[in-house]
Amino acid sequence: MKFPPFTEASLERVWQLHPAGPEAPGVVYAGTEPAALFRSEDGGESFELVRPLWEHPTRSKWVPGGGGEGLHTILTDPRDPRAVTVAVSTAGVFRTKDGGESWAPANKGVSAVFLPDPDPEFGQCVHKVTRDAADPDRLYLQNHWGVFRSDDSGDSWTDIGAGLPSDFGFAAAAHPHRGETAYIFPINADADRVPAERRCRVFRTSDAGRTWEPLSAGLPQGAHYGTVLRDALCTDDADPAGVYFGNRNGEVFASADDGDTWQQLFSHLPDVLCVRAAVIG
Repeated sequence: MKFPPFTEASLERVWQLHPAGPEAPGVVYAGTEPAALFRSEDGGESFELVRPLWEHPTRSKWVPGGGGEGLHTILTDPRDPRAVTVAVSTAGVFRTKDGGESWAPANKGVSAVFLPDPDPEFGQCVHKVTRDAADPDRLYLQNHWGVFRSDDSGDSWTDIGAGLPSDFGFAAAAHPHRGETAYIFPINADADRVPAERRCRVFRTSDAGRTWEPLSAGLPQGAHYGTVLRDALCTDDADPAGVYFGNRNGEVFASADDGDTWQQLFSHLPDVLCVRAAVIG
């Protein structure tokens, strides 16, 4: 994978690999830094730059987030493989409905408190987006300040951060089977990147963000400083679902019962930046 010469860019890192799913066999997307989307039609053997997103008229105003200018989230619509949603730090959410031939910002209602205009068309520092298990049009978004839900595939967003100890954070994951159910890990603040209130807790909503409950049974109970980053929280496909997270303390925790109880799997690792899990057999 490399940038074509006309871009005058070079690949710094791959942030995300995303198979498009059974409706598009062999199609794999890659999100990179600098922020770009690549597409493979041969199972990842070769990739081509998705030029319409690279050449989007807003691109000249995209700027790096604190961790770089990365395209870190890729979601394909299970009903239509031509519909793809991506998120970029710091540019926001963009969508295509025609297989990547055209792209439009999808950030209405998502705040950008660090900009002169707090509600711009693009430029939000979106940290993660995940899709509801039961309603493909419902998305959950963890922003740089703000937790949001869309019920129309990103056309508009509603703030659902009420009831959380902090609405700053990086990670978001949807339950694999239960609709209206998602998980986040709140962080104290953008300038104080430790767990909210120095407590190790995953928060779960079971009603699409109207209420949140802390999940901490089996997690460290004292003051805790393990920050969970955007790809370090995930679920598997089991029923009940396994929920997993890792942190910058080098710890990995797991729940086998939808997040109700937890156990520590590993410690003394390097920074855990990404956690993935699957049910085998």
